[in-house]
Amino acid sequence: MDAWLDGARARIAADTGLDPEQLSLAREDVDALLDLARVAAHDSGQRTNAPLVCYMLGRAMAERGDLAALARSAAGSDDAR
Repeated sequence: MDAWLDGARARIAADTGLDPEQLSLAREDVDALLDLARVAAHDSGQRTNAPLVCYMLGRAMAERGDLAALARSAAGSDDAR
């Protein structure tokens, strides 16, 4: 992660009592999220949909699920599962 994201992660962890490592982003997760954000922004024609769908994905991840599979599902990919 870059310095800004590291700082955000530290602040979120401090505010929630989570271990900062629980908020680390694996390279494959970063790639899946950025690809989903790209699809959401371009396919919908509304850039604001990118952070909103990523937030929805995060909420779903909090309950259960595989990030890459949920991102494919949200993007409308046929091979979501």
